[in-house]
Amino acid sequence: MMEETLSKEEIYRYSRHLLIPEVGLKGQRKLKAARVLIIGTGGLGSPVSLYLAAAGVGRIGLIDYDVVDESNLQRQIVHSTSTIGELKVDSAKQRLLEINPYTEIDTYPELLSRDNALEIMKKYDLIIDGTDNFSTRYLVNDACFFLEKPFVYGSIFRFDGQVTVFDSKVGPCYRCLYPEPPPPGTVPSCAEGGVFGVLPGVIGSLQATEAIKILTGIGEPLIGKLLLYDALKLEFRMLNIRKDPNCPLCGKQPTIFGLIDYDSFCGTETYTLEPQYELAPMEFAEKLKYSPNLGILDVRDPHEWEICSLPNSTFIPLNELASRLFELDPTREYVVVCKVGKRSYSALELLLGAGFKAYHLRGGLNAYAKEVKSDMPIY
Repeated sequence: MMEETLSKEEIYRYSRHLLIPEVGLKGQRKLKAARVLIIGTGGLGSPVSLYLAAAGVGRIGLIDYDVVDESNLQRQIVHSTSTIGELKVDSAKQRLLEINPYTEIDTYPELLSRDNALEIMKKYDLIIDGTDNFSTRYLVNDACFFLEKPFVYGSIFRFDGQVTVFDSKVGPCYRCLYPEPPPPGTVPSCAEGGVFGVLPGVIGSLQATEAIKILTGIGEPLIGKLLLYDALKLEFRMLNIRKDPNCPLCGKQPTIFGLIDYDSFCGTETYTLEPQYELAPMEFAEKLKYSPNLGILDVRDPHEWEICSLPNSTFIPLNELASRLFELDPTREYVVVCKVGKRSYSALELLLGAGFKAYHLRGGLNAYAKEVKSDMPIY
């Protein structure tokens, strides 16, 4: 990184850093010279971007293809009610410049892919992974390996979080920790499983801490160590991660020599049933009108059932359905519903295999609420 000078105004702004011997003027100049890419401006990207901008990082890149939704605001604190509907990168840029006008912000309103990852990431000194899906995590890891760049990893789910730093030049990579992704559909996303609103603040702040340590050259980064956090117990645990000599990317005999098809590697949930077993929200509404004996089977979890439900529906959580099929009437026709249509599809396969006549609601109850029943809550 090139040497940077600080103006009189910047010296005053960052004075509390300058008073720390380990940071000082030299460290603050390093921060001003630094170029950091934050992948994702959601739960983790919010605190990371806020603190790195406030700390005086000279250039911050933001990549995210999504727009701000009201359901984001419970945890994505870089956005606000006034920016609902805007691109997340534009919303975040506006807020970061309000915090620190001396920071330059690059925005990439697109999906990170193997086609653009190397071109975008090579412009930055450090990468922050704020994503919530496995295919992008493996992509970020592999691209950082080939570009010889470190990246700060974080993940969150419900009440649990993880943080580490991957730098394959001196330690393990993400594939050393997780050689294979979990089977499709076995790990719900935050949109399906939920996330404790303050959890990203803790994990994102730790990611920002690691980033500042790396950029200024102070302390000991979490290379080769995985920090686990349990919010319910307020408990931190540290695990050691070793470099895997058999890692297909950074091991002694690598088999991966470029970016791959990450969607294929992580597996996509395949839908093999015929379209006639799927009902769009409006089709479901029509069927409710003209089929008085139609059964509605809700396979969500109990706490979701408390949020909203359809009248006269039968409630059996998906994980109990196989053992409770006897409670259903085999002479009735059923439509299976869930939140967004994934669990209902799995339930439909089970019902059809057991000889029931059934369909599932495409897009789930959220889609039904948007297109048909506007007074039903969306969550």
